[in-house]
Amino acid sequence: MNDYSWLRIPAADVDRAARELLGWRLTANGVTARLTEVEAYSGLGQDPASHAHRGMTARNEVMFGPAGMLYVYQIYGMHFCANVVCGEEGVASAVLLRAGEVVDGLETARSRRPAAKRDRDLAAGPAKLMQVLALDRRANATSVVDGGGPATLSPPVAPVPAAEVVAGPRVGVTAAHDVPWRFWIKDDPTVSGYRRHAPRLRTRS
Repeated sequence: MNDYSWLRIPAADVDRAARELLGWRLTANGVTARLTEVEAYSGLGQDPASHAHRGMTARNEVMFGPAGMLYVYQIYGMHFCANVVCGEEGVASAVLLRAGEVVDGLETARSRRPAAKRDRDLAAGPAKLMQVLALDRRANATSVVDGGGPATLSPPVAPVPAAEVVAGPRVGVTAAHDVPWRFWIKDDPTVSGYRRHAPRLRTRS
């Protein structure tokens, strides 16, 4: 799909929407990144890793639509992550934008991520991607398809072939972490590193 038809994929099939987002380009504040890794989250009461699993709150209401909106949240009190809402309005589902390749605005991206030793590392993670695009909580509930927000998603030059899409377990969640809803472009060097979730061991006093 090289248009916005992935937005209309039913919320129950959010993993399909996530696959279709690979290769799309996200532009904001003078930098464009080609998406190389994404992660799907459902809100149908079947995905305990989703922020919307237990229903709508003031924090997650953006996930319930309309499609094409950004759901931005903060982690560790300082970093931001962005999801693109998809599916039918009223049923929560979103795709986390995990990593990308900077394809335009490279010097600007480098200035925003001076700690990155290599260009491949500039946006190799959800918080790093947000940093190079200079996006934060102010981008929450803005559209990436109508030109009204700070970020815009545009179709890839060519869709990523199915043979080059890899699926695996999700990262950084304590529940349903083994659900293979993380998708990335095979052998792409800008994909983030994977660490399997390890539950904390409880000790008896």
